[in-house]
Amino acid sequence: MLSNEREIGRQSRQKRVRKKVWGTDTRPRLCVFRSLKHIYAQVISDERGVTLVSVSTLSKGVREGVKKTKGVDAAKQVGLLLAKACKEKSITRVVFDRNGFIYHGRVKALADGAREGGLIF
Repeated sequence: MLSNEREIGRQSRQKRVRKKVWGTDTRPRLCVFRSLKHIYAQVISDERGVTLVSVSTLSKGVREGVKKTKGVDAAKQVGLLLAKACKEKSITRVVFDRNGFIYHGRVKALADGAREGGLIF
């Protein structure tokens, strides 16, 4: 069981959003997870239950490009790298799932980077 009230609140927001946000093969779900040190992004097809693309601050392309993995700059690089990987798999449209996190700071920077890279939300 979760004992942290902040995490419990995030889990309830996540469940509420997940009822409405559903990823298909034509328009998969871009799911974001933000930890204290890193940020992770996955493009998921919920129809098949398969992760199509996955990028994080632990990825090789991002680690070489930024000094710190915590900041907004690193999150934007993750978004750009994610958009590039999606274009290679011919994915242009996605549904954004903020996963219960507030849409500001690193989550917003990742979304902006993905938009700059060519993904359409």
